[in-house]
Amino acid sequence: MAATAEQVARLRRMVDEPTTATYTDDDLETAIERYPLMDERGEVPYTWDTATSPPSQDENEDWIPTYDLHRAAADLWDEKAAEVAEDFDFRADGGQYSRSQVLQHYQQMARWHRARRKPGTFTAIMHPEPSSQDEEWVGNLAEEKVV
Repeated sequence: MAATAEQVARLRRMVDEPTTATYTDDDLETAIERYPLMDERGEVPYTWDTATSPPSQDENEDWIPTYDLHRAAADLWDEKAAEVAEDFDFRADGGQYSRSQVLQHYQQMARWHRARRKPGTFTAIMHPEPSSQDEEWVGNLAEEKVV
């Protein structure tokens, strides 16, 4: 499961990092691979092997590598915002310097990408399992009066 060069290049454009000075291709690939998605055929990236204790993850060979690039981009914009968080506005020699605008822009970009991330899914497992009685209990039916 590896991110493609096209995905790395696209993420590089999404976070406005045209060079490898800040983020190498390996850094971006790691950020991308943090967020695998179900592919277009409904295959999940891994399956759980419950034969082991504790259960372990096995790679799904049928899965087509599909990742949430917007979620990775939001994380990288948050990192970039953290780097400039100490910048502040000041006035000097008749000029006004609004350095905090950079922080606001980075946070806005993180919110923008986070709003476009793919919805997550999970499988709910009922525990304990309902008893296998012949009667079915329906919670919103009126109860019978006992005389």
